[in-house]
Amino acid sequence: MKIRILSDSHDNADRLRATLIKLDKSLDVAVGHGTSSAPMGAINGTVPDVVVLDAFPAGSLGALEQMTLRHPQIDPIVISADTSSDFLLQAFRAGVREVLPISASPDALHRALERITRKRGGGAAVDGRIIAMTSCKGGSGSTFLATNLAWILATEHGKRVALIDLNLQFGDASLYISSEKPTSNLATVCQQFHRLDADFLAAAMLEVAPGFNLLAAPDDPSHAQDVKAEHIEGILKAARADHDFVIVDVGRSLDAVSLQLFDMADMILPVVQLTLPFIREAKRLVDVFHSLGYASSKIGLIVNRFEKGGEIGLPDLERAVNASVFKAVPNCYQAVAASVNQGEPVARLEKNSPVTKALREIAASVDAVPQKAGKSWLSRLFATH
Repeated sequence: MKIRILSDSHDNADRLRATLIKLDKSLDVAVGHGTSSAPMGAINGTVPDVVVLDAFPAGSLGALEQMTLRHPQIDPIVISADTSSDFLLQAFRAGVREVLPISASPDALHRALERITRKRGGGAAVDGRIIAMTSCKGGSGSTFLATNLAWILATEHGKRVALIDLNLQFGDASLYISSEKPTSNLATVCQQFHRLDADFLAAAMLEVAPGFNLLAAPDDPSHAQDVKAEHIEGILKAARADHDFVIVDVGRSLDAVSLQLFDMADMILPVVQLTLPFIREAKRLVDVFHSLGYASSKIGLIVNRFEKGGEIGLPDLERAVNASVFKAVPNCYQAVAASVNQGEPVARLEKNSPVTKALREIAASVDAVPQKAGKSWLSRLFATH
């Protein structure tokens, strides 16, 4: 890995270089020409893998953004005295994944490099996919589906999965798959947003299973107001940089916070049932998505508690709502009730139930598609159903 250090101080640059070499002697570390306030000088005829910007001033984020746009293969590490929420948000928007304080320890720098290395995966890795599951109407079963889909992706497909409970007032996703009480939650992360990095986010999450982490909803409904759209943007970027999938249980809301998620999501899965009240709400929701300019390929309906031979069929639903059905999950009350009541994933409790089979099919579908930038993978995914 090629690393270039920019610093206004020769002493600081030499200290950082010595620290990096000590961490890993295989690193190609050099001090680049230019200063941390003129990041375009970091290129200097050679495109490094990582640029470390020491004592970086907030006023130079515009120049840094130009560099990341021109050379998206570069991962910047910014070392700054300013770690305010505003600066972190601007840094995220400029393409920066790692922001460290001036007083950062060698271990903190090492962890930042490890996260970058894991994300790059030898140059082939990309950000994880964000899947938003939202209720068209209360009682749709979206939380059950989101939590159990996440569990299958993590435990049966070996993926790193983050589940975020964005049902801000009455979220209870953790109860569906774990008997442990979360020690932190989404509101706590937002209240301390200035500390946000991969380590802080990981510490705030409940480890449900190896590779499966859950960020719980606020435990007090009044704390929902602490969660802002700009917080969600930063949290999602941090989560997907360290996970293969970020599954978000949105609940049933349309506000600045949920719209921030929907904008960033690779895939939106509204959960609906085949009754007229659900269909009416599904149409209203899909109409909003279309008015926001979302491509039809980004939206796929999940029909929960589906029973063949009903008065309303899947083609009727697609015509009424103007959206494609991604998957129908059969009605299997006993298996689902046992899973929810015991707080056990249905795939572990009822391995051969029709619901488990449907969830495995959903997991296999989303996991089978190569991770690529843009929306083409979604188009191919829906074209197979």
